[in-house]
Amino acid sequence: MADKQVDTGKITDANMNYVYENRRYVGKKETAAFVLWDAAQSLNINTYSGRFITNIVKIDLGYQTIAKTINSIWDIVNDVFTAAIVEKTRTRWGKFRPYLMGLAIPGCIATLLYWLMPILFAGQPAMSISKFIFYISLEIIREGVGTFQSIARTGMLATITPHPVDRTRLITVANFASGFFGEKLPEHGMTILLDLIDNKVFRNGSSVEQQLMGAFVGMGAATTLISSGMSFWYFANSKERVMQSVQTPSIKDSLKSIINNKPVLLMTLSDFLAGFGISGSKQDYYIDVLHFASMTLVAGLPAAPLSPISYSFGPWFRRKFSSRFLYIVSRNISNFLHVFVFLFGCIGMDWKTKKGGLYRSKLAMFFIMAAWELIWTCFFGLMQVIGTELYNESMDYCEWKNGYRTEAMTSVAKGLAAKVSSSVSQVITTALKKIVGYDQSAYTAGKEQPDSVKFYLFAMFTIIPSLTGSFGIIPMLFYDLHGKKKERMYAELLERRKDKSLAASEGDLESVKAMEEKLKAIRDGVDK
Repeated sequence: MADKQVDTGKITDANMNYVYENRRYVGKKETAAFVLWDAAQSLNINTYSGRFITNIVKIDLGYQTIAKTINSIWDIVNDVFTAAIVEKTRTRWGKFRPYLMGLAIPGCIATLLYWLMPILFAGQPAMSISKFIFYISLEIIREGVGTFQSIARTGMLATITPHPVDRTRLITVANFASGFFGEKLPEHGMTILLDLIDNKVFRNGSSVEQQLMGAFVGMGAATTLISSGMSFWYFANSKERVMQSVQTPSIKDSLKSIINNKPVLLMTLSDFLAGFGISGSKQDYYIDVLHFASMTLVAGLPAAPLSPISYSFGPWFRRKFSSRFLYIVSRNISNFLHVFVFLFGCIGMDWKTKKGGLYRSKLAMFFIMAAWELIWTCFFGLMQVIGTELYNESMDYCEWKNGYRTEAMTSVAKGLAAKVSSSVSQVITTALKKIVGYDQSAYTAGKEQPDSVKFYLFAMFTIIPSLTGSFGIIPMLFYDLHGKKKERMYAELLERRKDKSLAASEGDLESVKAMEEKLKAIRDGVDK
C-alpha cells in the first residue's frame, strides 16, 4: 500500500527528464543571502557549550542531568503542537517566513542571556538553586523558540525552489561558500584562545577562571549578534516558490502522509536507531587529556585543501553509487574511522590501571587524527548535501503521493524519533560523566583528571559511539526512491504543478480546490 502513487499527470518525453534539467529559480541576490544564512548556522562556539555550562557557569552535573531530562520531555511535547500550528499557516509572506522573521529577535535575546550567565551568577556555587532555575527556564524558552525556527528552516529549504537540481545546486553552493569563507572561524579562534589560556600564555594579572569567562562571554555574545543579523537579512530577501495546497491538511491527514511516506519512515527509523549512540565530546578529550584544544586545527591542516575540493567529488559519487549508499556512508564514515583511532590509541596502555597508551601522546594522536581527517574530508562535500537532498525528495514524494505537502509535521515526526533516542543518550552520557568521577573544578584549577577518567573521555568519543550508533544503517538498506521511480515522480509533479499554478494565477481557486479534492478521493481509494 505504501508504494502506490496518485497518477494524475500526463507523462511525455519532454518532461520525463525534468529531474535532470538545469533550471534556476533562485537569483544571485537571494543565493548570496542564502549563503550567509547557511554560514550563520555554524557561526558560533556551540561546540564548547557543554564545557561552558560545566566548567564556566559551573552547574552541577546532577542538576544538568535533571535539566536535560525535563528539557527533553518538553522538546518532545512542544514539537507536536508547534508542527500543527505551522502546518496550518497560510499567509501572504508564505508558510515558513513569518516564523523565521518574527522569532529572530526573541531568539537572539535568549541566546545572549545564555552566554551572559557567568556574569549574572558570578560567585554562586554549582548547587545554586537560583542559577539552576534560571538555566532550565532559559533552556525551555530557547527550546520553544528553536522548535518553531527549526521547523520553519527545514520547510523553507524544501520550498525555496520547485526544481531538484536547482535545490541541490543551492545547497551545494551555500555549503561550499560558507565553509570556504570561514564559517568556522569563531570556533577555531575559540579553540586557540582556550589553549593560550590553559597553558598560561596570558599574564595580565587576572586568574585563569576570569580569562576563560571573558573569552566565553565575549565570543558567545559576538557570534550571536553577527549570525542573527545575517539570518534576518536572508529572511527579508527570500521567497517560497513551491505552492502549498489551498486547503490545509488536517492533523489526521498530516500523520497519514507520514505513515505512507516510505522514504521518510526509513530515514526516521534510521535517525531513531542512530540516536541511541552514546557519544562524549572530542573537545573534552583534547582539553582534559591532551591539554591541546588546537589538535582539531593542527590535525586538520593536511586535509584543509580537500574541504572545498570535496564538493567536486559529488557528481562522480552519484554516477557510481545510489543515493541510499551515499547516505549510509556519509552518516557512518566517522564512526567507522574512529574504531581504528581507538585501537591505535590503546597501544601500550596498561588495561588494569589505565595508565600509558598512545592516546595520551600529542604527537602520536596528531598522526592518527590527521589520517582520520584526510579520509573523512574526502566525504565532506557529500555529507553537507546528501541528507538535506534526500529529505527534500521525500517532501516531493509526499506531494506526489498525497496531493499536498506536510513539511512541518514530517520534519517534527522525523526529528521527534531522533530526539527521543538522543535525549536518552544525552542523559546517560551526562550521568556517566559524574559516575566515573569527572572533576568539574579541575580545568579552572589547573589540576589533572584521574587516569580512569582520561581513558573514559577517549573511549567516549571513539569506540563507544562507533558501537552504539551503527544500528541506524539497517533501515536505509530498504530505501528505493531513485532511478525510474524518481524520474516518474518529478515528471508527474511537473504536470500537476503547472495546472495548479495556472488556475491560481487566474484567480480560479475553486479549480485548485477541485483538483485537491480529486487527488484526495483518488488517494483514499488507493489506500482502501
